[in-house]
Amino acid sequence: MKGVIILSCLLAVVACEQYTDKYDNTNLEEIMENDNLRQAYLKCLLEEGPCTAEGKKLKELLTEALETECSKCTDKQKQGAKYCIKFLIKNSPEEWKKLSKKYDPNGKYQAKYEKLAKEEGVQLPK
Repeated sequence: MKGVIILSCLLAVVACEQYTDKYDNTNLEEIMENDNLRQAYLKCLLEEGPCTAEGKKLKELLTEALETECSKCTDKQKQGAKYCIKFLIKNSPEEWKKLSKKYDPNGKYQAKYEKLAKEEGVQLPK
């Protein structure tokens, strides 16, 4: 019985360690493909403009998510992160550079994500 209680407590702790799924149904394609929406989020992340509630949460968690390879992300968040990174690398390399400079100033994670994008067929800009 003690084992069941301990296991239940551990599962509760692990469940609390995952990011909220509140924003999992956000239409990332709509945001990334719409210049105005994408720019609004980028300005938020780069502290050049106001933030929506979603933007504030993203900005709050972005560094940790990069450092931990999104270990606390839901599966949908992991897929969304890959989509956004690949989109920026392929379609908006200058925006990708700005975000990388701010959230990965030492280039610790940038190479890994660019390699992932390249492995998935994204042509990297020169």
